[in-house]
Amino acid sequence: MDHVLVVDDDVELCELVGEYLKSEGFEIEAVDNGDDGVDRALSDDHSLVILDVMLPGINGFEALRRIRAKSQIPVLMLTARGEDVDRIVGLEIGADDYLPKPFNPRELVARIHAILRRARSGPGDGVAPAVQEPLNVGDVGMDFGTRTVLRAGEEVGLTAMEFDVLEVLLRSAGQVVPREDLVEQVLGRIYSPYDRSIDVHVSNLRKKLGHEVDGNERIKAIRQVGYLYAFPGGKDGGEQGDG
Repeated sequence: MDHVLVVDDDVELCELVGEYLKSEGFEIEAVDNGDDGVDRALSDDHSLVILDVMLPGINGFEALRRIRAKSQIPVLMLTARGEDVDRIVGLEIGADDYLPKPFNPRELVARIHAILRRARSGPGDGVAPAVQEPLNVGDVGMDFGTRTVLRAGEEVGLTAMEFDVLEVLLRSAGQVVPREDLVEQVLGRIYSPYDRSIDVHVSNLRKKLGHEVDGNERIKAIRQVGYLYAFPGGKDGGEQGDG
């Protein structure tokens, strides 16, 4: 049974979310402030954290920073509807996904299942092969058994979302991956031009892996199309252009 930590000072919302998630087979713990949320998130007692942005004491962003400094536990952030900046900031800090308030409980459950599926397997339908061979492209290697990534021999800490975005890009190195395909394979939902999630996760990968490899842009944005991971040896698909 998956244990979910809810960090939100809205008591009524916590009760409603708790009742609904329990009916879906989850165990729930709720805390009402950021400091306690960080402590409990780092306890290794939970499978996922639902974290509100607006909290007494330290806010959700600072709580997420402290969690990410020590743990890659999946985090779903709750943001105020219409606050696009909050969503982008949360993703930049390391949230796996976000959900604007007010939300449909069914959508919350769907997001939780999608995040947990990513954390345990990989993109697509979430059914991983019994054995997945390590994936190596240039200076980056992915180990699927431990879900770890090495760049030039050094481990790089990635969230479950970033790991799966990177897998899709590496498997298509040298080819453009449409943004719609990334959203459907990794997020498990239909692409919306107003959803910046994938773009922020790609930006995070650039920062963590380095912007260039062998003199080429490591992950190149192909305007109005998608992203291209540089193929070792200089086959970076540059002929595709930026238009």
